[in-house]
Amino acid sequence: MSVPHSFSVFGLSTPLINIGDDIVSITAEAAKTAAGGFLDNDILVIAESPLATAEGRIIRLTEVVPTAEAEALAKEYSIDVRLAEIVLQESDEIVGGVPGYLLARRGNLFLPNAGIDESNAPDGMVTLLPKNPDASAKRIRDEIWNRFGKDVAVLVVDSRTHAMRLGVSGVAIGVAGLRPITDERGKKDLFGHELQVTRRAVADGLASTAELLMGEADECTPAVLIRGYQYQKVEQEEIASIAPEEDLFLGMMRK
Repeated sequence: MSVPHSFSVFGLSTPLINIGDDIVSITAEAAKTAAGGFLDNDILVIAESPLATAEGRIIRLTEVVPTAEAEALAKEYSIDVRLAEIVLQESDEIVGGVPGYLLARRGNLFLPNAGIDESNAPDGMVTLLPKNPDASAKRIRDEIWNRFGKDVAVLVVDSRTHAMRLGVSGVAIGVAGLRPITDERGKKDLFGHELQVTRRAVADGLASTAELLMGEADECTPAVLIRGYQYQKVEQEEIASIAPEEDLFLGMMRK
């Protein structure tokens, strides 16, 4: 499968999304305005925070009862003890932190504060990640097909930091309708050498593309439509991960 030299990216501007809102209707209306509506083979990229808000994944900090472990983390890393408790509840593992943030492992992702978002949330509240991003992506994909008869892949994305680098980029946390990672092993490079280990993080690359239009502040662009990118279709496939003991960066942190 050849990759095209160009494709189109449309920012989907929407009203502020609230608990219980119909994400499909909202993004469909925005897609109609920005790109003439959904087309077969489009890719709908949705930010995790507005999606989680629509799904009711919001917690009021005054309702949180911290544990002793949360109190210890809050003291060590200078964060709100209630936030520390939520991070603990939403994480598989706390691997460290810096003042103001805990570095948490959630599944196959390392996320500051387990992806819990204090920005773009009402005062005194925080937004969690969607409970099951893959299931959310599949539900949205199915609803687009049922309502509009269009075969649209769906990505749920977040922003992430990178070790020793300033700034954030996109990362896919949920996917439906496209293969998130393509295997390049066995292909030849420009000099005829066979690729031995290369796998392309297609979903993460598309997430970063979308992030350029979504922004991180008050842009009110919670979704992006990508059109013309050729991808491998698959109904649903988990984003592959590396075992913790084989991960280069995690291994360095645990020495």
